[in-house]
Amino acid sequence: MSGELVSESGVREMIGWLVHVIEAAGALIIFVGAIWAFARFAMTGLRKRSLIGEFNKIRLSLGRFLVLGLEFQLAGDVLRTAVAPSFTEIGQLAAIAAIRTILNFFLTREIAQERAEIERDQKAPVSRAAAA
Repeated sequence: MSGELVSESGVREMIGWLVHVIEAAGALIIFVGAIWAFARFAMTGLRKRSLIGEFNKIRLSLGRFLVLGLEFQLAGDVLRTAVAPSFTEIGQLAAIAAIRTILNFFLTREIAQERAEIERDQKAPVSRAAAA
């Protein structure tokens, strides 16, 4: 008996399973967001002729799903390299993390811009009515 509670291969196997669960959760979040956005887009299109106002709200919500899903995917990548990573795995993680971080940055920035635009559009009619 070597005194180890869990072997390295057992830890690797357990982490591999956890990585699959976390990555599946990220993929599910993105999938649910895409289905939800499509359904909302389709329902809005059937009820209204003008989608411009609702379109930005739908994009904003989809962007939130994408950001959350990407965070789960990145968490899975980090967890994958938690046990005795090789230099190749560290390099791959760095590249994947950089790509996902850049995607996340631009999605978050676009969400903030969309939110500001929606708030500005909602306040504009009130300001015009007060001026009249």
